[in-house]
Amino acid sequence: MGVYRNILLSQNAQRYFLGTVGTFIKYGCLAHCTFQFVGDFVLCSGPSMEPTIHSDDILLTEHITPWMGQIRHGDIIIAKCPSNPKQQICKRVIGLPGETVKVGFASYKSVPRGHVWLQGDNNSNSLDSRSYGPIPQGLIKSRAICKVWPIKSVSMLVS
Repeated sequence: MGVYRNILLSQNAQRYFLGTVGTFIKYGCLAHCTFQFVGDFVLCSGPSMEPTIHSDDILLTEHITPWMGQIRHGDIIIAKCPSNPKQQICKRVIGLPGETVKVGFASYKSVPRGHVWLQGDNNSNSLDSRSYGPIPQGLIKSRAICKVWPIKSVSMLVS
């Protein structure tokens, strides 16, 4: 009887272990899909978006608006850097496809189809479309919805 009881206990332990592992896998997949396709959190670094966003601010972003192609003027977006694809940039959309954007004192550039013109809020300290030109819309990863950290400066970033 003792051997049979040990086998039952062993089988129950295996079922419990496999059930726990299965639960972790399910919730892991759910979290992955949420962060990949719906939205995620982004840690910003650098002064280019000051005073709106400071270095080490954390933003809540969503991925649906860029995927649907509904980026608008004034949206703050997260995109792959055109000059270094391993890096992400956080900038404001200034120009949409087909528009003309004022670049300097008397200089204008046209935004080609399928591209956007991005600029940081800190014009004197921002590497943006004025340096590398309009960026393809395919590089846009997400749109910032709100600033969630630090707590004292929680605010919405969409109008």
